[in-house]
Amino acid sequence: MQVRDGMSDVSVTVGPSHTLRQAAAAMVERKVGAALVIDDGAPTPGIVTERDLLLSVGAGEDPDAETVGGHMTESVLAASPDWSLEHAAAEMSRRGVRHLVVFEEGEVIGVLSMRDIVRVWTSAGATSEMPLPT
Repeated sequence: MQVRDGMSDVSVTVGPSHTLRQAAAAMVERKVGAALVIDDGAPTPGIVTERDLLLSVGAGEDPDAETVGGHMTESVLAASPDWSLEHAAAEMSRRGVRHLVVFEEGEVIGVLSMRDIVRVWTSAGATSEMPLPT
């Protein structure tokens, strides 16, 4: 199975000046764990995740005052739609992230999350080429 088989469409985008509360509300509404951050001045999108929101709130910061730009990851980890899901999962694990932004011919075409990978691997009839642990 490939990244294209598991990725989700980009369902939430925010700007760097949105508040963390606005980003969280959009993510909750769409039931996703991340939002792409679109800044016209940046060459590629950034990403803000539920982990970023949690770290801010846990530090006692005000989600109505803090902006996405202060908490997002500016350099996203990119994936190709032709990667295997195993390769994508290995990259996520190695880099300690739960989301990859999928690019094709320089354009964002989707987002792949660990949740997406698990969904594909556990759906009826799905198989993985990885051996089971012993």
